[in-house]
Amino acid sequence: MALESAERTRQLTPSATLAIDARAKTMKAEGLDVVGFGAGEPDFDTPEHIKAAAMGALDAGFTKYTPSSGVPELRAAISEKLKADNGLNYEPSQIIVTCGAKHACFNAILAAINPGDEVLIPAPYWLSYPEMVRVAGGEPVIVPTSAENGYKLTPELFREYMSPLTKMVILNTPGNPTGTVYSENELAALAEVALDEEIYILSDEIYEKLTYEDAKHSSLASFSKEVYNLTFTVNGFSKPYAMTGWRLGYVAAPAHLAKAIDSIQSHTTSHPTSFAQKGALAAYKGPQDCVAEMKKEYDKRRRRFCDLLALIPKLSFVKPTGAFYILANISKTGLSSTEFAEKLLEKERVAVVPGKAFGDDQTVRLSYATSIEQIEEGARRLAKFCK
Repeated sequence: MALESAERTRQLTPSATLAIDARAKTMKAEGLDVVGFGAGEPDFDTPEHIKAAAMGALDAGFTKYTPSSGVPELRAAISEKLKADNGLNYEPSQIIVTCGAKHACFNAILAAINPGDEVLIPAPYWLSYPEMVRVAGGEPVIVPTSAENGYKLTPELFREYMSPLTKMVILNTPGNPTGTVYSENELAALAEVALDEEIYILSDEIYEKLTYEDAKHSSLASFSKEVYNLTFTVNGFSKPYAMTGWRLGYVAAPAHLAKAIDSIQSHTTSHPTSFAQKGALAAYKGPQDCVAEMKKEYDKRRRRFCDLLALIPKLSFVKPTGAFYILANISKTGLSSTEFAEKLLEKERVAVVPGKAFGDDQTVRLSYATSIEQIEEGARRLAKFCK
């Protein structure tokens, strides 16, 4: 009789976004004309000055071990960025550079959550949050939100779903998969509940540079010293600088929590890739016009996609004001999100992610991190499928 894998692994479900993206790429490799709205990945190339910095580091032999929390100059640059952009005062020693923002979230959860602790996760949620909590031995408590209030957690919902076991709440703004951006007042109201109950806040701000219309990003830890002391601030380089494959993010936290995360990382990944860190340093120290240019193009795509989707009677959606996703409600089609995604890919060669993966089986997520031409063709096929 073969030994089974650890129980924690049997509780996990594979990433639906990666699975859909892999299937779409396989179909394309087979010569099929597939429109991919699945992956949350910029379609732009990494800016040249960032690539040049990494290549220069390789040429200079910067290929050895680094400190587990990242090279000092990158942590210093992140500290400066957080102060200038977000009003956050973190010493470099409070910043841990990680192998992606996903890794930063995971490290923060491991550092804060004990077996049996509950973590509140507003739904629709980024699909990895509950799985991370389960691996840490915690219990994800899913808090359903609605399109009527823009898919936002409210103080009333926060209080309704928390319990004496609640140790953390996860907030992602701008949000994946909804494109929701919380206002400063909305975040302040949630922070007040967390303060009253002494609940940690994991603030995932990876899409902070991608806001549209009048939406503005606010960093929770900037509200007060008390909120700062409860908050893990997560960010990274993948979305604003088109550096997804570089696997570089970071978490900033109060000193004792940063120290705990550093210990975890020293026994897992050792440190982020040496020469990639030099690229990240160039991202923060170099010209920022590349970020503005990508944001402008995303906004153009967002507006066009929303206009086209609004013409499809069986779909509805909340117009996103952040990130690069639209969460479309498909309930009028009579299909589950998995059925919808599978049939759409099979019949019309359009890849979307079923909302079941995000905690809402009546929706699918569409990424507009692709060209206007692909958006228009994909929307045409989507309309044909729904009809």
